[in-house]
Amino acid sequence: MAQCEVCGNDYDLAFEVHAQGAVHVFDSFECAIHRMAPVCEHCNCKVIGHGVQVSGRFFCCAHCARESGAEGVRDSA
Repeated sequence: MAQCEVCGNDYDLAFEVHAQGAVHVFDSFECAIHRMAPVCEHCNCKVIGHGVQVSGRFFCCAHCARESGAEGVRDSA
């Protein structure tokens, strides 16, 4: 069994995520999102969808990017 690095649950169905040279262990997608998802720089929500990236900054949507000063940004459809 492996222990989730977020909640500490010792779970026989835990899984590993390999990212940027590191290995992370989680017991649920919820914990994986909590630890790994970027945060919108405008509204501070977790970006779990496509989101928008402008000049290296992450936003959950084009609206938040525009509210933070980005121009000409639109959501992907």
